[in-house]
Amino acid sequence: MASNRPASEAPFLPSRRTESFGYGERRPDEGPWEEWNPTEDSLRPVRGRHRVAKQRGGGLARSSTVLGVGVIAAVGAGGMASANTGKPPVSLSLPDLPSVDHLPAVGALFDDSAEDTAAPVGSATALSDVVEATPQVPQAEQAQQVQAARGTADAGEALRNRIMAQAEQQQAQVEAKARAATEAAAVKKAQADAAQAKQEAEAKAAAAKKRAEEEARKKAEEARLAELAKQYTLPTSSYTITSTFGQAGSMWSSGHHTGLDFAAPTGTLIKAIHSGTVTEAGWAGAYGYRTILTLDDGTELWFCHQSSISVSAGQKVGTGEVIGRVGATGNVTGPHLHLEVHPGGQATGIDPMAWLNGKGLNP
Repeated sequence: MASNRPASEAPFLPSRRTESFGYGERRPDEGPWEEWNPTEDSLRPVRGRHRVAKQRGGGLARSSTVLGVGVIAAVGAGGMASANTGKPPVSLSLPDLPSVDHLPAVGALFDDSAEDTAAPVGSATALSDVVEATPQVPQAEQAQQVQAARGTADAGEALRNRIMAQAEQQQAQVEAKARAATEAAAVKKAQADAAQAKQEAEAKAAAAKKRAEEEARKKAEEARLAELAKQYTLPTSSYTITSTFGQAGSMWSSGHHTGLDFAAPTGTLIKAIHSGTVTEAGWAGAYGYRTILTLDDGTELWFCHQSSISVSAGQKVGTGEVIGRVGATGNVTGPHLHLEVHPGGQATGIDPMAWLNGKGLNP
């Protein structure tokens, strides 16, 4: 079993009291105390002197230097300590310790092959000198500094208040703008709704007016036709409409029908549609026996294919007066009354159905 090598020199000898190092009152037998200021030379170990030798027989190398290094590190970390220099240094030794090879962290600590680490660099200046060197600030300057700090705080608070006021003003402007936009949109919508309602009301009023006018016109027309119906009458009775105006066919020399045919038994009475003057009564070739009645407005009514004529030319007749009888004379296929209407005595006639309808008559 190897023994520890004695430490070359110990920086101080700790007291036998249980108090922490550097604390408590000084003992009479310990001699005078002095302040110890660690320096770079006192903190940095001599390279190679405190290396721990590894035991080759499987044991653990020990050295009192470990304790010295730990004490120096504790003093450096604490900042200031006191040491008793009145007594000579004493070599320390430690008992044999069990092997810690199985602990990697501890084994690396005692390995000779590990590289030396540089000791922390300290300062040679005493802490008391540092304390004494601290400049004292006069009270007036302190007051000025406090006043300056207070002024800075007041300026910062004023700037903060101004920024907050500006932010509130901007927020109020944004809200006012949004409110104005909302109100403008509401007004615009109300105006649009009012315009649309007005337009719809006007459209309804115009439609109602138009319907009223149409109904009034219709009633007036009905009244007029009713009055005319009292003045006009259909030319015959018990009839059937067999051919209308403009109907095409080879049986007509012009290629189309020029009047309105009322098919009725031979001898059926033929009446004057309206009052007028007989301007012609006699044979008319393809028309057979024909009577022409001229109305007061110059319109000529032709009654054709009669079996007999009851009036003569120049005779005035009234509405509904008998002027002849239905027959089948001229170019015909059966007994019927062929009626033509010639406004103003013109050669070309118009549709008798439309003319009769205009007089309030519906054949």
